[in-house]
Amino acid sequence: MYRLIKKYWFLIGLLLVLVVTLADASKTVSSIGRWLKMHRGPDAVIVLIFFFSGLILNARQIRSGVMDIKGIIAALIVIFLVAPVIGALFGAIPIDTGVVIGIFVVAVMPTTLSSGVVMTGAAGGNMAQALVITILANGVAVFTIPVVLSLLLNLVGGTTVVVIDKFAIMIKLGFYVLLPLCIGLAIKIFAESFVDRFVHGLQVLNQFLVLAIVWMAMSQARDAILNSGASVGIVCLLVFSFHGILLVAAGIFAGFFKLGKGRRESVIFMGGQKTLPLSIILQVSLFPQYGLALVVCVLHHMIHLLMDGYLVGRLKSSGDLCSPFKILHKH
Repeated sequence: MYRLIKKYWFLIGLLLVLVVTLADASKTVSSIGRWLKMHRGPDAVIVLIFFFSGLILNARQIRSGVMDIKGIIAALIVIFLVAPVIGALFGAIPIDTGVVIGIFVVAVMPTTLSSGVVMTGAAGGNMAQALVITILANGVAVFTIPVVLSLLLNLVGGTTVVVIDKFAIMIKLGFYVLLPLCIGLAIKIFAESFVDRFVHGLQVLNQFLVLAIVWMAMSQARDAILNSGASVGIVCLLVFSFHGILLVAAGIFAGFFKLGKGRRESVIFMGGQKTLPLSIILQVSLFPQYGLALVVCVLHHMIHLLMDGYLVGRLKSSGDLCSPFKILHKH
């Protein structure tokens, strides 16, 4: 039992966050989470995650991560090509329009800012490469989202004009990602021998910080999820399938580009995960009449973290880092 808990503690933590937040009838837990969300709590956590990531990285990881062009290309293909195509296929399923729009919004999102990087490192992958993918994907997404989301909406007869504040997103990437990352790297350069003593602890701390972000997001969406009734089950099945297909695609492309241990983890986690804050912003501003779209965005984020939390334990403990397809097939 102890070995199982140690191996899958992050997955267990995600489940606890989900259960405690939704089951707390007094709403005390979710109220605290909403208050933190309203007072820039997620932003502060993201800054800390990338600051600690800068402390964790070493020169070898940075060189190999930046130079691994195949891994970066594989992840970007999954993010910007495979995901929208899967979203379009899901749009052909006869389901509620709000659910379809939610799938579309998720499909066009770039990779997560924090959890993918943390999980890549926890699974033994190259965090530097994951950081490069994060920055590139979120930078490119400000130009692709308006075009691709509009094309997908045409499938359901939508005429919504999608507008994104490109400058605001670029500023956020600079101040919340690049700046704390560079500060952490600078400290690592001047105090490497001291910082290296705490690398494992910092990796664990980053995983706890991801749990904090998930808790704040769940707190915000708690009422919408509980009020969705039977639709929640359908949404869970759809988003589980959506992310599962992305994982398989990531494994296929990692195999196609012959990415082995230490290189494929960033493709798996960065290619499959989708950022939540931007999807919520788009849903609230463009589709406020479709409450189920918000439920899709939040439940997808929660479920893909649960699925990837399981993969972290599997990949970390396995000497032969097999693809997600082989892992899912085996179990």
